[in-house]
Amino acid sequence: MGLFDRFRQGLQKTREAVFGRMSSLVTGRRRLDDALFDELEELLILADVGVDQAVEWVEDLRNRARERGVREAWELRPLLRELLLDVLGRDSALLQIHPGSLSVVLVVGVNGAGKTTTLGKLAHRLKGEGRKVLLAAGDTFRAGAIEQLQVWGSRAQVDVIRQQEGSDPAAVVFDAIQAGRSRGVDVVLCDTAGRLHNKTNLMAELEKIRRVAAREVDGAPHEVLLVIDATTGQNALTQAELFSRSAGVTGVVLTKLDGTAKGGMVLTIRRRLGIPVKFVGVGEGIEDLEPFDPETFVDALLGTDGAEGRENP
Repeated sequence: MGLFDRFRQGLQKTREAVFGRMSSLVTGRRRLDDALFDELEELLILADVGVDQAVEWVEDLRNRARERGVREAWELRPLLRELLLDVLGRDSALLQIHPGSLSVVLVVGVNGAGKTTTLGKLAHRLKGEGRKVLLAAGDTFRAGAIEQLQVWGSRAQVDVIRQQEGSDPAAVVFDAIQAGRSRGVDVVLCDTAGRLHNKTNLMAELEKIRRVAAREVDGAPHEVLLVIDATTGQNALTQAELFSRSAGVTGVVLTKLDGTAKGGMVLTIRRRLGIPVKFVGVGEGIEDLEPFDPETFVDALLGTDGAEGRENP
């Protein structure tokens, strides 16, 4: 299955509930009118992009239509695609891995977002690209987190560096970096705690891990990936704002995209925080983590097949 088909399958609920209806809306009417734009605004709100954002984007779409002399609904379709791509950016955001040297990637996010699953899938993907990978079980606070990561490490056939539950997470990351050096590893992927007893402690712990990584490897951490559960909708934005301020987030991994009609969160996170989405989870299997490609994503979302905005049945 190609990337477009995987995105199309993963975005089925979002497309059927919202964006497919939006795409049909700009096909099924002969003339543009205020009622059409109002319906587009309502559909964006249903996609969980937020009221203010929906109003802003629809006004932007009105202006584009006015500037280009668009009068019929079908002419709005490529403008809608263009708007969504302008929001997301047109370039794929690649993972910053440095060939020939050890790269350290921290994976952060609240409990239940899918951090551990994402680590296993990402380890599998990087290994499939020919990289030597090591996992660090840095979530030493959640019961069962270490064992869960070991299960995913076994699936990906990647070693896991661990200590006892309740150990210092920064010490685990330190051990993993040392092991990575001695074993000629390309990438160390570090799990982290999703919740301590308050936010201050959580962020202080993440900062400590960052300091240890920076002290041991030049430029580390090279990536801080925030894992967000797409089904949480607007609550995900609050999480993203908190972690981006405190943990130096460089990219987002959006999980469980196949289980929600709220795929519009991708657009909101990019617009509000300026953080690129680097991967999306579109299923439960170890292969179901895809690099985020804006054009493929938008075409799968709208059910179109390229720059002309043609409908793809």
